[in-house]
Amino acid sequence: MITFDFHNPVRLIFGSGKLAMVGNVTKQYGHKVLIVTSGSSGRSGLLQKVIDYITGAGLEYIVFNKVKANPLTTLAHEGATIAKQEQCDVVIGLGGGSSMDAAKAIAFMAVNEGDVSDYIYGKQGIGALPLILITTTSGTGSEGNNIGVLTNPENKDKKGLRSPFLYAKASIVDPELLLTLPKRSIAGPGLDALFHAIESYISKKSNPITEMMSLRAIALLTNNLPKVYDDASDIEAWEKVALANTLAGMAIDAGGTTLPHALEHPVSGLFDVAHGEGLAALFIPIMKFTYLSAPQKFVMIAKTMGEHIDGLPITEAAARGIKCISKLLIRVNMTPTLRTFGVTEEHLDWLTASALKTMNANIENNPRVPSSAEIKAIYQQSL
Repeated sequence: MITFDFHNPVRLIFGSGKLAMVGNVTKQYGHKVLIVTSGSSGRSGLLQKVIDYITGAGLEYIVFNKVKANPLTTLAHEGATIAKQEQCDVVIGLGGGSSMDAAKAIAFMAVNEGDVSDYIYGKQGIGALPLILITTTSGTGSEGNNIGVLTNPENKDKKGLRSPFLYAKASIVDPELLLTLPKRSIAGPGLDALFHAIESYISKKSNPITEMMSLRAIALLTNNLPKVYDDASDIEAWEKVALANTLAGMAIDAGGTTLPHALEHPVSGLFDVAHGEGLAALFIPIMKFTYLSAPQKFVMIAKTMGEHIDGLPITEAAARGIKCISKLLIRVNMTPTLRTFGVTEEHLDWLTASALKTMNANIENNPRVPSSAEIKAIYQQSL
């Protein structure tokens, strides 16, 4: 019996040159905009382009450009306070996953009272300011889901705020914004998108729609991530990578992530690691732990990534899926270990406890659910 529930209300505006639509789209939802971004958008000139488009549409604006990687809960409160003080009635998130996640949390806390951490751990909100998201990387897929990941600076908990109010009213995915990314900002986020696709595909909560999205994203990234890594000016390849990223972001919205994200969040929460790079350090040991619990899906991953597996026993064919993933990591020079980020044996107990505390739902969503000792062993293998 097939049964599932799928809902995604985001209006996706996809294509080269679509950034020019931001003013006319935004004015449908408000009159004064809080632009949430990082300093890099100002240095690149992109922020000024967005300002020109929204002022050309007759909108007022305030810039909040304090976003950094792994945005903090305190940042969400600071931005929400400014939004309320300035009487902003719509929020634009401009940047990569950190800027979009911060924008979601700020829009949410501009309407809801109290501590954002309470909402992260299950308290229900009453609404959020309307959101417009503009992605400038291809990694998190935040433009297509209702998840905003934050880190609490007091206890280093890194966990997603989830709410139906965090869906963007519209998300602009313009591949032209990706043409100047450096290799590290291509590889890490690109692999994050791949991992989203793989995790949502093997997830216990996957359904026929998310599986279709996930497999399509895996195929697009396998064929095109190396192309943009080698030549960031390849707009046709970027279109496919950007599409894959958004598809994978929508897939995790319904299917969720699994053990890799569960174990990575404590690492980047404690060490402020770039998320895609932390995942790359953990992914292969976790897949080796998992694949025999979902062999048919790993066979399909191998096929989708172009591996010839006809006539192989199912377990060997499934293992080829892990081989394909490993080859792609090597191809884009993204093969760190946890030691690369400063993790040592003395941190493993804390990381294990944090994963079980903050990411238990993701752990349980994995085809094979590890014990505490097995989680620690995976961290050990990833050093």
